[in-house]
Amino acid sequence: MEGVVMVVKRADEVKLVVFVCEAGMGSSLIGANQLKKKIKDAGLDVRVVHSPVNEIPAQTDVVVAHEGLADRARKVAPNAVVLTFKNFMNNTASDKLLRGLVAGEEISAEAGHAS
Repeated sequence: MEGVVMVVKRADEVKLVVFVCEAGMGSSLIGANQLKKKIKDAGLDVRVVHSPVNEIPAQTDVVVAHEGLADRARKVAPNAVVLTFKNFMNNTASDKLLRGLVAGEEISAEAGHAS
């Protein structure tokens, strides 16, 4: 991943989170809705939307993606933090994002996912 720049956002800069999918609606839509509910329940002013990976909006701050879609997400949204997960049933990326937003911490990709 030569030439990849690690993107970091302050929690207060995060206004739009995009939960991406390959093309369909399946598991990623459920994940997006779960994250949307958790962010709303935490009282955060952050919008969560669901989008195909090739249609990530330009103003996106954070992308939550299955690890198989991460490289494509980084190409489509180079200014967004891309958080990845391996399993929809144990989505550590959404949990990490929520904890960071609630705590007011910087949001960045996991170590080892950028160089």
